[in-house]
Amino acid sequence: MKPQDIVVLAKLIAYDDPSYTQMELSLSLEMSQSEISSSLKRSTYAGLLINKGQDVERKLFFDFIQFGLPVIFPVHPGAIVRGTVTAHSAEPLAMEFLSDEKYVWPYAKGRDRGQSITPLYPTVPKAVIIDPNLHELLALLDAVRVGRAREKNRALEILEARIC
Repeated sequence: MKPQDIVVLAKLIAYDDPSYTQMELSLSLEMSQSEISSSLKRSTYAGLLINKGQDVERKLFFDFIQFGLPVIFPVHPGAIVRGTVTAHSAEPLAMEFLSDEKYVWPYAKGRDRGQSITPLYPTVPKAVIIDPNLHELLALLDAVRVGRAREKNRALEILEARIC
C-alpha cells in the first residue's frame, strides 16, 4: 500500500458510484491515470476493492484506518504555514473541538494558517476544493493519524458511520 491508495479509496467512498472511470478519478484527484490504475491494482490485491475493483470493502477499509493508518502513515505537525484545514481544524470535527492550534495541509492558495500536516498525497489540498465530502473524509483520516485520543476516537466514530 502507498499513501495515495488511501486517497483513492476515500474518493471512491465519497463518490459512491461503482460506475466510476479511471479518467474521472485521475482528473478529480489530480493524479496520473497510471497512478490511479496502479493504486486500484494494489487495493484489489490487498482485498480493499471487491467485485473486480468496483466496490470498496468498507469494513476492511475501516479496520485498516483504525489499526493500520496511524502506524503505517503517521504524521507529526510541522512548521506554521498557509494552507487548507485538516484533522480537528476541519469539518466535521471543527465544531466539536475548539482549539487555537490549527492543522493545515500546506497550500499557497489556502485561507488558513496553522501547523503543517503532510497530506497523504501532494495534490490533496487542490483536490478537496471541488469535493467537500472528500475533504471531510481525508480530514477525519488525518485526525486518526495525528490526533489526540479524544479527536481520534470521535473521528473513528464518524468514519465508521460514513464508511460502514
